[in-house]
This record gives sequence, C-alpha cells and structure tokens, in this order.
Amino acid sequence: MKRQRVSAAAARRIALAAQGFGSQRPDGSGNLGHLKRVIDRLGLLQIDSVNVLARAHYLPLFSRLGNYDSAQLDGLAWGRKSRRGLFEFWAHEASLLPLASQPLLRWRMARAAEGASKGSLQRFGREKAAYIEEVRREVEDRGAIAASELADGGPRRGPWWGWNDGKLALEWLFFAGVVTTATRRGTFERVYDLTERVLPAEIQALPTPSPEEAQRELLRIAARALGVATEFDLRDYFRLPVADTKARLAELVEAGDLLPVEVEGWNRPAYLDPTARQPRRVEARALLAPFDPLIWERDRTERIFDFFYRIEIYTPVAKRKHGYYVLPFLLDDRLVGRVDLKSDRARSKLVVPAAHLEQGIEAREVAAPMREELRLMADWLGLDGLELPTAGALGREWARMKK
Repeated sequence: MKRQRVSAAAARRIALAAQGFGSQRPDGSGNLGHLKRVIDRLGLLQIDSVNVLARAHYLPLFSRLGNYDSAQLDGLAWGRKSRRGLFEFWAHEASLLPLASQPLLRWRMARAAEGASKGSLQRFGREKAAYIEEVRREVEDRGAIAASELADGGPRRGPWWGWNDGKLALEWLFFAGVVTTATRRGTFERVYDLTERVLPAEIQALPTPSPEEAQRELLRIAARALGVATEFDLRDYFRLPVADTKARLAELVEAGDLLPVEVEGWNRPAYLDPTARQPRRVEARALLAPFDPLIWERDRTERIFDFFYRIEIYTPVAKRKHGYYVLPFLLDDRLVGRVDLKSDRARSKLVVPAAHLEQGIEAREVAAPMREELRLMADWLGLDGLELPTAGALGREWARMKK
C-alpha cells in the first residue's frame, strides 16, 4: 500500500490537536465535564510519586484546562463508588484510566494471574502463592487496607524503598485484578480492597473482550490520542507486547482504522488516525509535566519538536543541566523553553530556580506568555507569590518588564 506523505509541520500540528491543544480553554475553572472530556481524549493519566510541584496526574489537566479544581479529579479517581469515573492499573506505567477501559485490560490481568507475565513480581507470585492467598483473605475479611496495616507484612527487602512481602502480595493481587485501589491517603499511600467492592456493578458486568479485540481498541485509543505515530509510539502508550502490537496494527490497517503514512524527517513508518484533526495552525500555551502524554516518549518528543528532553531528578546536582523538576514550555506549535519549578508551600510561592530558552528563540517572544502561565499555575496551586530568576535571558527580560 502506498503511504500518504505528511510534512513535519503538519505532523506536529496533528499531534498537538490530538492531545487537546489549540482549543480554547474553558472560562473560569472549568467543570467536571471538561475534566472527563480531556481524560477520555488522552485515554489515561500517568501517576508518579514526585510531589515537588504537584503530583503528575494533576498536571496534564492543568496544561489543557488552566485553573481547574483538582478535587474533582480526586473524586473521579478515589471518591464514592457511585461517583467514580476512573480506576488505577498498570497501563503506561501506573495510571488512572476511564472505567470504561477496565474490560480492555482484563487480558493483562488474566496473564498476570496465570503467571504468564515476566518480572520479579511474577516470580514472587509463583514462589509465595500460599502467602498471597492469606493476604487476599485478610483483605476480604478486614476490608480496605494499606500494606502497612497487614497483620504480617514482613520486613522490608533491601533499602528504604524496598517492598516487604505484604506489599508485594498486594501488588501481585493488584496486577492480577483481584484487588484495586480503594483510595489514597496521607502521603499518597495506596489503600487496597477487593475489586468487586470498589468498581461499580455496571462496569464489572461489562463483557470481557478477547485479548485481540481489547488490544485493537487500546491501539485505537492510542492512535486518537497521538494523531500520527510510529508502531513504537502506539505500542508504548499502553505498553503492549511487541508481537501482539504488530499483528493488531496489520488488522487495523486492513480495516481502515489506521492509515499508513510517511512523515517528513521520520526514519520509521507511521500511522495516521483517520479521524485526526489537521489544523493549519495551532495557538496554544502550556507548561508540560515530565509525564504528560504529549512528551513522555522522549524520542517522539525530539522527532516532533526537535527538542531533546530528559528529566534530571536522579542526576547528581553538579551534573544537572536544566534543574530538578523541569517542565517544557509550549507556545503555539513549538517547545520554546523549559523551567525548573518548585512549590514552596511554607512561603506560599511558586519558585522558578531556573528558566531556559531553546536555541534561536528570543526572550522577548517568550517572557510574557511564560510569566502569565506561571502566574496561572501559582493561582491553581493556591500559592500567593511567584519567585522568578534574574539570571539568563528570560530572567533579564522579566526584570526589565518590572521596570
């Protein structure tokens, strides 16, 4: 099949539109309907424990909606059973997903329960089956429980971040779909309960699709969220197996659900969502979290935006180039800079230790919209002040703007 050719600029705009950029933000703080529409568009929100700014799952919604009420997301994820709209599972890493996607991941839960998945957790499942059953019965008898509350969780394995046997047992049950997250509390500690007691009955009653159909639908969701993508981009979105992905992609192309294309500058074949918007221009402004689905696949980010990005949390301080928790800044259809950010809650300030421009970008072009976005983020986080750097091109421009 002859592949349609897509220019690099068009691919960039298609990707941005697919991710919800280029549309006007809602007036005010938005509402629950806005949140649901963004989550449905993205397909999932990645969860991460780093809280130097805000937890990762809150930030993609801010990037697209502005000053929204994050308590609404908490309610969708961990609120009362009758109001839930999301569930936790391993998708693209630990993730929050729409409840309607739960049947699409049952094949993954089944493979984990059967021991067909790889990794240390699966080895633990084979070696500690009797103990895992004891933990399951304890959850059944006691109700929602954290790993720290198990009667016999055992000592931690290895250093302070090592899981003990009780935590490993709960995580095995979680991966197998036997338990799920009932709520989060305190320091974001996961509280587990039997899945049948957490998920609404109408979700549990949904039929289980075959693994093949579930994988096809997950790839359709990924394609809609990405707009245009390589096989790896699509596979990575829900971390699907290589062989399964290749087989399902061929089926989707044959059915017309994906269109094979060549993208200017890409060295791999690509696929276009037939329903993707192809705007002539994109007007957008956003600070992007490290785990935002627009940029979480770093090679794709460089391919689309010519923007080399690596998070430096685990890089020694002396070797960091841009900072600890750095967010790229999107202006229209380009990534024009990046800012290191920190929520100083004690002083009620959004602190910007450093701000950097991309090569060839002028400070006067970026300073005002970036400062406005930083001010909006401070308001959203409930912080009173904004502490900007004075060094560098952006710092000097901000200092000049104050005069």
